[in-house]
Amino acid sequence: SYSVTSHLEPIFTGGTLQFSSSAQHIFCTFGTKVQVVDIKTGAVTTSFDEDEDIITCLAVTPDDKWLLTCSQNLLLRQWNWQEKSCTRAWKSAHVGPVVAMEFDASSTLLATGSSDSTIKIWDISSNYYTHNLKGSQGVVNTISFHPDPAILHLFSAADDYKIRQWDLKSSKCIRIFEGHYSSISSLAFSHDGKTLLSGGRDNVVNLWDIASKSLLKTIPTFEIVESVVVLPSDINFPGKESNNSMHYITVGNKGVIRIWRANDSRCVHQLSPSNFSNSELAAFTQISYLKPTNSLALVTFDHNVMIYDVEDLKLKKLLIGHNDEIVDASFVCKDDSHIVVATNSPDLRIFQHATMSCQMLFGHTDTILSLDVSYDRQLIATSSKDHTIRVWKAFHDSFRCVAVASGHTSAVPAVAFSRLVDTFIVSGSNDYTMKVWTLPASFDEVWFKFYKLNVQSLTATVTEISHKKDINSIDVSPNDKLIATASQDKTAKVWLVSDGSLLGSCVGHKRGLWSVQFSPIDQCIATCSSDSNIKIWSVIDFTCVKTFEGHSNSVLKVSFVTRGMQLLSSDSDGLIKLWTIKSNECENTFDHHTDKVWAIKPNSTEEYFVSGGADSSLAIWKDMTAIEREKKIAEEEELIAKEQELSNLLHAKKFTEALNMAIGLEKPFLTLTVVKTILDQPDGLESIDNVIQKLDKKHVNTIFQYLSTWNTNAKHSRAAQIVLSIILKNTIPEDLIKMPSMQTTLEALIPYTERHYQRLERLLEVIFVIVVANLVYFSMHKIKFYLCVLISVAKLFHRIYLTVYEFSNIFTY
Repeated sequence: SYSVTSHLEPIFTGGTLQFSSSAQHIFCTFGTKVQVVDIKTGAVTTSFDEDEDIITCLAVTPDDKWLLTCSQNLLLRQWNWQEKSCTRAWKSAHVGPVVAMEFDASSTLLATGSSDSTIKIWDISSNYYTHNLKGSQGVVNTISFHPDPAILHLFSAADDYKIRQWDLKSSKCIRIFEGHYSSISSLAFSHDGKTLLSGGRDNVVNLWDIASKSLLKTIPTFEIVESVVVLPSDINFPGKESNNSMHYITVGNKGVIRIWRANDSRCVHQLSPSNFSNSELAAFTQISYLKPTNSLALVTFDHNVMIYDVEDLKLKKLLIGHNDEIVDASFVCKDDSHIVVATNSPDLRIFQHATMSCQMLFGHTDTILSLDVSYDRQLIATSSKDHTIRVWKAFHDSFRCVAVASGHTSAVPAVAFSRLVDTFIVSGSNDYTMKVWTLPASFDEVWFKFYKLNVQSLTATVTEISHKKDINSIDVSPNDKLIATASQDKTAKVWLVSDGSLLGSCVGHKRGLWSVQFSPIDQCIATCSSDSNIKIWSVIDFTCVKTFEGHSNSVLKVSFVTRGMQLLSSDSDGLIKLWTIKSNECENTFDHHTDKVWAIKPNSTEEYFVSGGADSSLAIWKDMTAIEREKKIAEEEELIAKEQELSNLLHAKKFTEALNMAIGLEKPFLTLTVVKTILDQPDGLESIDNVIQKLDKKHVNTIFQYLSTWNTNAKHSRAAQIVLSIILKNTIPEDLIKMPSMQTTLEALIPYTERHYQRLERLLEVIFVIVVANLVYFSMHKIKFYLCVLISVAKLFHRIYLTVYEFSNIFTY
C-alpha cells in the first residue's frame, strides 16, 4: 500500500502576485482559487475557493491582516487569510472587470481600477465606499498610493498613456503627467516621495518631479518595461558606488535584470538569469523588493517565481508556478535527494525533494519527451522532439550538459541507460530506428572542458530499423545484454546489445504499446497498451505468460516494484494500480491524479515512487505496508487492553465509566453490550437513566446515532427504544434540533419503530387469546394450579405492558 507523502501542484496561472510584508508568503491566483504559498517550502498552505468565477485581481494589506479579491462577477471578498475565513463580500460597483487593486500604507483604504475607466476607493475598516474617481480613458491598469500616508494622493495610469494624480480630499484630478507613447505598466516612488518613476511598453522609464509636474528624465531601456522597483539607499548591490543617487531596477520582455543609477541615467549592472530556450519564456512580468530578506522576487512569463539575493544577484530559490503537462520523472542524485522532471517544454527541471526548490536546465530546443537516470543516479539522459539526446551530470548541487547524441531524423520518445555500469545509452525514435550510443569512460575530463564550452558528441555503435511505427518505450536488461522496445505497431521486440540483432517479437496486444520494462529478477518483460491490458512475456520463447486486466482505458506506464514481485501501472484516467504478479490480482488503486499519468518511477530502495501527469501534479508516494501493519497490530493490542478494562468496569458496576469508554472506542455493538448489561441489573431502568443523563453532549449525539443501527434488529429494539426514550425525555427540544445527526437518525428510526410497535400489538392479541383459552381449560382443574398459572400470566402481561408503554411514550413525545 502506498500513500502520498508530498506533492507539487500548480499554484499560479497568471495575473499579479502579491508578497506578504514578512516575505514569508506569496498570494497568487489559480483560476477560481487564491493560493497562499510558503516561500521557504514552496507548499500551498492555504487555498481559498468561494466562487465559480475566475479571480481577476487581489491585494494584501501592508500589515498582512487582510486579503482582498475580486472575480469576474465583480464581487469583492475580504478574507482573514490567517484564520481561513471570508469576513465580508460585496459588489464592487464597477460595471467592468477590476484589473488593478492597491492598499494605502495605513492598510485602511483600498483602490480598485477597472476597465470601465473608473477608480473606486473603499474604507475597509468602516465598510463603506468613499470615492468614485472619473476621468481616465480606457482600462485603468496601474494604480498606486503616495507612500506618505499623510498625503492622500493616488496615482493611476490607463490606456490613454497618461498618469493622473488624484487628491482624495477633494476627489479631483489635480495633475496629469504626459510623456509616454504606449501603455504604462508600472509606477514607483523615490524614498523621499518627491519623484515618480513610470515604466512603459514604449521601452522607456520616465522620472517625474511630482511637485512641479515636470518630466525630469526619459531613460531608454531598449526593451518593454513590465515592472520598476526602487532600491533602498542603505543596502549594498552590484554597481552601487555611493548613497547619493537613487538606484532602481527594471525588468521586461528580454528577461534581463538591469540596475540603473538615476543621476546619470546609466545602467550600472545587468544580469541575464539564464540562456532560455524560448525567448518568450525569458520575459519578466513583475519584480518586488522583499525588505525582511533583502531579496528580489521576480515573476516570469511562464509563471515561475525567482528569488534573488540583492547583494550579489545570485539565485536563492526558484518556485515553479505551473509545470504544464508532466511527461516523465525520476529520482536522481545520491540518496534520491532530487527529482528530475520533464514537462511539455524544452527545459529540464530538477526539484529538491525536501524543499521543492527548482533549478532549470537549458539545452534542448524542443519539447523533452523522455528521460532516464543512470544506475548511480549521477547521470541523466533526455530525449526530445529536436531529434537529439542529451546527457547531464550532477556536480555537487548543480547539473551540466556533458554530452549530446545526434543522428535521429525525427522526434525521440524513448531513452534508457545501461544498468550495470554507465557504458552506453539506447534510444528509440519516430524514424522507426533504435540506436545504441557509447558513453565515455569518465566525464571528469568533460567537466574541465566545460569551461571552454566543449560538450562531447556521442557516436552510435548500433542502428537498426526496429518497428513499422513510432517507438514509444525502450529498456535495457539488468545484465546489459538485451534491449526491449515497444511500439505503436502493437509489438514489443527484444534485441542483442552487442550487434543489434533481433531475438524475438512479442505479439498479442490489440493496440499500440506505451511502455516496456525488464523484470529485475526473472527472464521476462512487462508491457502495457492502449487495449487496457498489461502483459508479461518470457524473453526465452517470447510467449505471453500473464495478462492483467482491470484498467478501463489506455495503460500508459508500467514498472516493477517490490523486487520484481509486484507491478505499478498508470492509465489515461489518472489511476495508478498495484498488482501482485503471482496472484494476478490488483491489490490497490490510487486516484490522486485527475488526468493522464505519464510518469511512474520508484527510487533506488523502492520505498518511494514518483508520479506525474497531464494534470501538472507531481506526487511522491511512500510504501506504507510495514507502517500500516505495525499500526494495525498496535490498534488491535490497544483494543484488547481497553476491552479488558471495560470488562473490569462492568464487573465493578462502574457503568458510567464503562459506557463512556465504549462510546469513545467508536464501537456501536460494544456500546450496546454495555447498555444491555446495565438493563439486566435488578434496577436496570433506573441505572441506565442515570448513566445516560451523565453523558456529555458529544457522547449523547454518538449514542443517538447508534440507535438507528440497533433498532433494525428486533433483538436489540428494546434497548434502543429505552435509550431513545431517556434521551428524548431529558433533552430540551432546542438541544435536540442542534444535534448534527438528529434528522438522519430519526428518518432511520421511525419506520423500524412503527414495525416493532405493530409486532408487539399483534403479540399482545395472540397472548390474550392464549390466556383466555388457558383460563377456560384450567377452570376445570384444581384451584391452586390455576392460581399459579394466573400469577405467571400476570407477570407476562406486566412486562409486555411496560414495553408497549415505552413505545407509546415515544410516539406521544
